[in-house]
Amino acid sequence: MKIRTSKQTVKRTSHSDIMKSKKEKRIKMTNTNQTNDELVITRIFNAPRETVFEAWTVPEQVMKWWGPKNFTSPVCNIDFRVGGKYLFCMRALDGQEFWSTGIYKEIVKSEKIVQTDSFSDKDGNSVPASEYGIPGYWPESLLVTLTFENHQGKTKLTLRHTGIPAGEVNDMTNASWNESLDKLEAILK
Repeated sequence: MKIRTSKQTVKRTSHSDIMKSKKEKRIKMTNTNQTNDELVITRIFNAPRETVFEAWTVPEQVMKWWGPKNFTSPVCNIDFRVGGKYLFCMRALDGQEFWSTGIYKEIVKSEKIVQTDSFSDKDGNSVPASEYGIPGYWPESLLVTLTFENHQGKTKLTLRHTGIPAGEVNDMTNASWNESLDKLEAILK
């Protein structure tokens, strides 16, 4: 079993800043579609498909962009294989940490990643969203599907995050993903 791990400490912003950010500025995106329990974001990146795919699979790359604006990613463990597990940490400027974990369900190199997504503790055990002060009913596990397509010499990424409660929490998740993808876009330049 091959597990890649990296650790890093940097400055970040608080969870409440995510909410302010989404309301105060226009979110840069190609397309966003929200339904009651699914968020779909499509982005075009000016980088080869293999490079964008790798940015999701190599811990040192993920740590550069994971989390909303002003958050850092001090821990990123990835066992990138079907049935393998990931454990990510986002740290706000005030030091609060938000952990997430999941299992890779499907991997098609440079084309597709399907993974579960759960709030967790630092040991990778699933915890309810309420432990992080996040309101609403959340299923124990959500599903994230990423597709990577060649598009006019660039890469079209489609992200589907299924199981998110409707309303303000869905809006917050949309803002968080878009801020993370802004950071990804910046490192790919």
